[in-house]
Amino acid sequence: MINNSSLQKWARLESKSLNSQFTNDIIQGMGCSNFEAKAILDTVHKVYGDYFDFSKELAPGKAKFIVISVEDSPSKKLSEANKVSVILTINDDNEDIKIKKDNGVIALRQHKLSRICNEAFMQGGLLTVEDIANRIFCCGERTIVRDLKVLREQNIFIPLRSTIKDMGRTISHRSLIVKEWVAGSEYTEIARKTNHSIKAINNYVSKFKQVVALMEEGYDIHTIAFLTKISTHLTEDYIDIKAHFHIVPSRMHELDTLLKKRKLNQ
Repeated sequence: MINNSSLQKWARLESKSLNSQFTNDIIQGMGCSNFEAKAILDTVHKVYGDYFDFSKELAPGKAKFIVISVEDSPSKKLSEANKVSVILTINDDNEDIKIKKDNGVIALRQHKLSRICNEAFMQGGLLTVEDIANRIFCCGERTIVRDLKVLREQNIFIPLRSTIKDMGRTISHRSLIVKEWVAGSEYTEIARKTNHSIKAINNYVSKFKQVVALMEEGYDIHTIAFLTKISTHLTEDYIDIKAHFHIVPSRMHELDTLLKKRKLNQ
């Protein structure tokens, strides 16, 4: 028997997202159908998605944290380690509600755990078990340790200060993913080879595109790293890939299209 009250609860939660607000405004303002409004929304994300990260204000569901820099050795004392500011997605209505609805609270927590760790890593920082348990999820550290064990058993890569022993090797691994992309490999193929989620791979590629665009506009490495919220070492790796690695025509077309869009908007 279908629990109508439960279905209504999920519908109410989904209706609170910005996407829902946008489609409702389009439907009411233009008199179009729900299907047409969603098609417009999809087009907006497709065309402007690469620019959303440059907003000066935090998007709903995101929060800023100070964490340990990825460039410091795990052997360095926490009190002496360099710190960086990162923006983490604590809640994402577009994916979190469905995951909780389909798989439950524990699966949602593990999904969020993977997301925030990779987001911090993408921005040049590393979270610790203590950070996640006490500052973000407000739960016991043993809970996070159990979640990490489950994720490891699923071959899901979780970058933490306690698990990253060789920064150079790890950063090169991210560059390897971008090299696979510029060589023409599809996201599903890269995900299978690297045990990364398609969303994480898409994030890596998006950052690479932003680095290339800013480089073409004449920004220096440190400014590019600041604007894209990644480390200077990874910025240098991405610039090196653009300069010296063979990029197949289809991927070059994507990069050229992005550059043309940016010029038109300047």
